[in-house]
Amino acid sequence: MTAAHARDTRVEERKAADQAATGTAVYVYGVVPSDVVIDPEAKGIGDPQTPVGLVAHGGVAALVGDVPLGTRLGTPEDLLAHANVLDGAAAEVPVLPLRFGAVMTDRAAVVDELLAPHEQRFADALEALDGRIQLVAKGRYVQEAVLSELIDELPEARRLRDRIARVPEEASRDDRVALGELIAEGVEARRLADTRKFAQLLDGLGIAFVVREPTHEFDAIHIACLLKRADEGRLLHECARFARDQENRIDVQLLGPMAAYDFVGAEAPEG
Repeated sequence: MTAAHARDTRVEERKAADQAATGTAVYVYGVVPSDVVIDPEAKGIGDPQTPVGLVAHGGVAALVGDVPLGTRLGTPEDLLAHANVLDGAAAEVPVLPLRFGAVMTDRAAVVDELLAPHEQRFADALEALDGRIQLVAKGRYVQEAVLSELIDELPEARRLRDRIARVPEEASRDDRVALGELIAEGVEARRLADTRKFAQLLDGLGIAFVVREPTHEFDAIHIACLLKRADEGRLLHECARFARDQENRIDVQLLGPMAAYDFVGAEAPEG
């Protein structure tokens, strides 16, 4: 064993001893500029919820909180706390979010394994995000309206509907399956068309966007938008106009601001 190797081993042993003594590890939410000021009331993952702090290195810093060793993460409350920390910060400053569940041994590891090796890349990404926010446009079809459209437009759907109505439920199983497949295909076709229409609106505004996967069978649009804070009013106006055009057909919401999950992110070291 070399002297250098022996010193490294002793350092790791001291870290392990310190961690065992405190009984905590460090949960990392994301990366922000190092000059941000944390709200002293900000709370993150934990029961009770633990304060959120900063670990800084050069021009970047990690949003962190202590978690007890051996904590099993993944409850709905944990996921909500993770998102709340990041979205709360993103409303004020640029944030590079980490995926849920990033836990490191201690604050020295946050610097040595996350911030220091990627400082310039993180700084460049934060600079690109400065003055920008992510919003998500979410639209869901009014079920009765879209089903009426499909029945009116698809003769086979009308035939199946009428035949189902004339026979006992147990005798119509195959027809109900076939009708369900026709409806799913029809909704998908409309989703593609309506998503394309909304994407053209965003193109006209010069707003970057990412089409997300639907989260419900009757989702119409699900699009993440990255825009300058100054353009939020324009997007709100255009969304309101789109909603009026689709009144009684698509219910539209604009969610956020939130961390730019769909456009950037920081990767926690493995292990």
